Amino acid sequence: MVVEHAELTVEAGREEEFQEAFGKAREVLAEADGFRWAELLRCEERPRTFLLLVGWESVEAHTVGFRESERFPRWRALVGPFFAEPPTVEHYRELGARFAG
Repeated sequence: MVVEHAELTVEAGREEEFQEAFGKAREVLAEADGFRWAELLRCEERPRTFLLLVGWESVEAHTVGFRESERFPRWRALVGPFFAEPPTVEHYRELGARFAG
């Protein structure tokens, strides 16, 4: 499994509206083949910045299976209007089980 790490910067004053729209957009993600889970975090120091983490079966499940499907335009139509700049997206491979203390 890989984790998509997407840093999203939202237009000032639209943060709450973005969070609401993400609820609908997450449903579109959940329909994708290879989707495992999604988590949205908001930065404390930079409240216009959100971190989207998405678990995928593989990089290709995200970059080909999702991004080349009809779901991606639906996803982008829901969240894209809030972006102040293009998202920064990278993929990370899990190295082992999560540690929980």
